[in-house]
Formats: sequence, structure tokens, C-alpha cells
Amino acid sequence: MGRFLAIWRQNPAAPWPTDPSKAAELNELLFAAVHDLMAKGEIVEFGWFPNGTSGYAISIGEITDVFRRVSMFQPYFLSDVHEIIPYEKGKEINREILQMRIAMAKK
Repeated sequence: MGRFLAIWRQNPAAPWPTDPSKAAELNELLFAAVHDLMAKGEIVEFGWFPNGTSGYAISIGEITDVFRRVSMFQPYFLSDVHEIIPYEKGKEINREILQMRIAMAKK
């Protein structure tokens, strides 16, 4: 099971409602979807950036789960998704690579 960071941003080309009451209805639907994913533990952290039109979500699962999640919010939001390698695992891999390079340099 992986851990993923999705950087999301509003899609300015999406069919955003211009009527404030319709915009409020859409926002409530989007909030409910995020709330449901958080209640299920699929999204473990969610937040906005200060610009008010973008933010992030940290989620867990398989890559196909993440694909499903970000697709739920299209066309209103676009996402850049990155798999997170935990610090200890990254440190271990970097050490292995350096040891391999040291061994190759000695040949």
C-alpha cells in the first residue's frame, strides 16, 4: 500500500456555476466527497494553499485508488500526484547506491 501526495488546483476551464447559490451547492457536494474519503481513511490529510484555488491531499492505497479519487473531482480540479517514499526507505536506498558506486570505483 502506497502513500501519495496530490497537489490539486482549480481548473479555470471547468464549467463553474456563475450563480452564487449554484456555486454553493457545488462546493457542498465537493466538501461532502472529501469528507467521505477522509471518514473512510482514504485521504489522511487535506488542505488549501493561501491562494484559495489550490491545495493538497495525502492519501493511502494503491495507485488505482488514487486514480479513482482524483478522477472524481474532474473537470473541476486538476491534480499532480506523487508517490511518497518514506524517509527511512529513501535513506536505505541512497546508502545502497553510494556503496555500489564506491565498489565500482575500486574496480
